[in-house]
This record gives sequence, C-alpha cells and structure tokens, in this order.
Amino acid sequence: MKFLKTTIFAVSMATSASAMAVEVSGNIALGTEYFFRGIDQSGGEAVSGGFDIGFDSGFYVGTWASSIDFSGGLELDYYAGFGGSISDSVSYDIGYLFYGYPQGPSSEEFEEFYGSISFSDATVGFAYSDDYYASTGESTYIYLDYGFDVSEDFSLGFHFGTMEADDPANEADDYSISLSTEAAGLGFDLSWLDSSESGGLFADNEFVLTISKSL
Repeated sequence: MKFLKTTIFAVSMATSASAMAVEVSGNIALGTEYFFRGIDQSGGEAVSGGFDIGFDSGFYVGTWASSIDFSGGLELDYYAGFGGSISDSVSYDIGYLFYGYPQGPSSEEFEEFYGSISFSDATVGFAYSDDYYASTGESTYIYLDYGFDVSEDFSLGFHFGTMEADDPANEADDYSISLSTEAAGLGFDLSWLDSSESGGLFADNEFVLTISKSL
C-alpha cells in the first residue's frame, strides 16, 4: 500500500468551546507496476487512489485502493491513526491499517498496527501483524526512509525495509531509490527497486514510473 496525500480543501467548524479544522485530501495515480515491500502486486500497470480526512488534533482516517492481479483484482484498505510533532524537527505517527480484498476470499485479508518517527529528512518505522496475508502467521516489517531536495524541482528518496515472518516465503529485504518532480499539475515518480530475493514475485532490478494527480 502506498500513501499519496494532497490537500483538496480545508473547512473550519466552530463550536462553543473551540474551532476544529478538518482537512480532506486525495489523489489518483497510474503506475507501470505496483510493488508492496518488494513483492509484485499487479503484474503490470496499476491504477490507485485514496482519500484522507485529517483533524487538527492529529487524528486521521482514510482509505486507499489499487488494482491488483490476485484476489479478484482489487485491494481496498482502511486506516486510522494519530500523528504529531515532538519538536520542530521530530514528528511521529501511529495507527491501524486493514488490508481488504472485497472480491477475493476473506481469509486473505489482514490487519496491521504501525508506527514511525521522523527526524528531519529521515523516518524509521515498523508494521506488525499477528496474522499476515492469507493467515500465514505473525510478521514484523521495519524500514528506513531518507529523502531530500536535489534542486528546486527534483527530490531524491532512499528506502530500505526488512520483513521477519513466521512464513519464510514472506521474508525479504527490499530497497528503492526514487526521483520525484511535479509538472503541469502532475506528480512524477521514477523508482528503482530491488530485493534480497530473486525470481518469483520479488523485485529484481525493476524500474517503476508513477504519475499522480491531485483531485
């Protein structure tokens, strides 16, 4: 699952005690491929999109969907969490995420609890499931992301993640480098992906282009 957040609008609702700001954001995207933690999910082009609702308290809820090539062809996720800042350079995010496949068997659906902490341009995070995809047992995913602007128009991102699971078939390290920019109201992301596993559905020196649009 990939989050792409863009502000659509913001509204303020006044109460007798205080004013609560609500921000709704969303996007659609087209990618030449959809990889999740180094594993191919779509077998080719993928269309995705989602919406988030965020509150000034730090609480948020959202949903995200993508075309896939298993479980009936659709992934539909729901999540809720809480994020905030500890200081000007340190922030955090914790939450719950449900991975749904409404056109496939319910036994393939699963849930995770996640958390992350960011230090300026770097983020360290984890996700834990007590029963991972298709009831394959416990899993823990730990990752490190680092991104920065290389010019006024381009940014570069680095990612490393590692999965530990009861089912060895789910275990792998995944890596990526992404170059991102915006032009003509569209977002462009070119990523190189690889993994510690070779063959099968795991990324093996892959390039993925994703084009996204704010709604």
